[in-house]
Amino acid sequence: MRSLDELEVAMFRAAVETREDLGLALQQARLAAGLSQRDVAVRIGASQRYVWELESGRDFTAIERLLAMLGATGAQLVVEVPEGDVDG
Repeated sequence: MRSLDELEVAMFRAAVETREDLGLALQQARLAAGLSQRDVAVRIGASQRYVWELESGRDFTAIERLLAMLGATGAQLVVEVPEGDVDG
């Protein structure tokens, strides 16, 4: 069992049921980490537009299928954003 000192405290926690939910969670994670969309794009090897599209809840077939599978199996995707910076 972990002590309270070892537990991370989430400043944002969300169940993701739609691509819009996912976009908001990704945006909150980026903001909590103090990163711009361009910073994230560089870190993941994508364009800033791609990051914007993810955060905007744009229609990506892979995301729709992932969410559909979660729903079909009764599983839930939960995003927790810890406080503070992230190591890149």
